[in-house]
Amino acid sequence: MFKRVFRSGCLVRTAHVILTWITTFVLFLHNTDLRRCQERGDLLPPLMFMALVLLSVLLYFSVSLMDPGFVLSDSSSEEAASADRDGELEEMIPQEQSSLKQRRCGFCFLLQPMRAKHCRACQRCVRRFDHHCPWIDNCVGERNHRWFLLYLCVQFAVVAWGLQTAWSGVVFAASWQQWFTQNGFLLAAIGVTGVFSVVLLLLLCIHLYLASANTTTWEFMSRHRIIYLKHCDSEENPFDRGVVCNLWDFFCVCGTVTWERIYSRHASGTV
Repeated sequence: MFKRVFRSGCLVRTAHVILTWITTFVLFLHNTDLRRCQERGDLLPPLMFMALVLLSVLLYFSVSLMDPGFVLSDSSSEEAASADRDGELEEMIPQEQSSLKQRRCGFCFLLQPMRAKHCRACQRCVRRFDHHCPWIDNCVGERNHRWFLLYLCVQFAVVAWGLQTAWSGVVFAASWQQWFTQNGFLLAAIGVTGVFSVVLLLLLCIHLYLASANTTTWEFMSRHRIIYLKHCDSEENPFDRGVVCNLWDFFCVCGTVTWERIYSRHASGTV
């Protein structure tokens, strides 16, 4: 029973919500910048901060519960229906690229589209697999990667603002013992927001780079083991269309992408 609850992500999501709101309440219960603005009647900063916190929680649950792009079936009828919905009526593998073959997953035995990978935690194959994130208890893939990056941006803004707010409430005291007693909760808030600020900033920079280069964490870390990349040069990326186009496609283009055709055009263009 306990393992089932933990695997469903309930404990992870509950811990995230509790930690978020406890830290928020600590910031408002002490004499911080937000509390002083509230007492002066200047409600805009406190309301903006609360709205940003609420937005971060909503984005967290959206990314956590969203389908990251699971490969549902390799049956011809379902693939055709999916292609028709997305306006992609072309076959997955171009006829002229006869050497390009789809790989059948050794775990769920489905045909994997290019850039898909089986996640052992989710026990599913995920399109344009990036990584499995234990904090959201979900994979980051083709359908939720842009939302994951947006969540990182909003969450970083929240924890950075929270760090500055917690620091503004620290007061001086006559002795160390009295200082720790008066500022204990604020010091805990500073520790939490400080650690998360560093981690989120690193993740944000990493995923902005990955989006600008049209690559994934899995491809970046394991390209020597990936069939369609291990024969490329170390600096070569067959899916790279330039920073502007990559970012446009990442944030603005929705739907399933036929990566086999992009790879095929790149391969024919380099011959």
